[in-house]
Amino acid sequence: MTTKVLPSVKSFALSRSLVQIQRHPILYSTYRGLFDFTPITKTRREFAQKKLGGYSMDQLYSVVADVENYYNFVPFCKKSYVYDKKPSSLKADLIIGFPPLNESYTSNVTMVRPTLVKAECRDGRLFNYLLTVWRFSPGLKDIPQSCVIDFMVAFEFKSVLHSQLSNLFFDQIVKQMEHAFIHEAEKRYGRPSIKSHVLVSNKS
Repeated sequence: MTTKVLPSVKSFALSRSLVQIQRHPILYSTYRGLFDFTPITKTRREFAQKKLGGYSMDQLYSVVADVENYYNFVPFCKKSYVYDKKPSSLKADLIIGFPPLNESYTSNVTMVRPTLVKAECRDGRLFNYLLTVWRFSPGLKDIPQSCVIDFMVAFEFKSVLHSQLSNLFFDQIVKQMEHAFIHEAEKRYGRPSIKSHVLVSNKS
């Protein structure tokens, strides 16, 4: 399936501004320092976190696997159309828009209830690949409505310029995305049995 990047005036303006700054060594050095850019050759970003949550494995799996309703509760998701749905897999056409970028792509989703939801895209024009993985495992023995959540998102831009721009908002977007699924679980199943606790967190 072919994909297309939605036009964005803001994306063009920011890209042009950054190119102009790059042509001026002193300004570019200052700009990189202010926004803590990664090395110019780095286009891959990854975030991984292990957390103890106050919902059961099946409850969180149900929320994460509900891809067709992502547009209702996932930040920046403008469209989520599901097709070719099978018991352990599906395909979805998604449109993700967050300033200054917009991307339309097909996501191949693998599901193993109630332990795994993995979504992978390798046909986007903006990304070389985009991978999101949710794994759920048993939580506290004395609290059945709890589980350990392993969440990972990794992507690689085709453009170094877009990779640099992503550094401005990457952390914020990842945190908002993760929070959105927990918030949706609260809407569906009520308050969590325990307060969430981050066990391990890594980003690169």
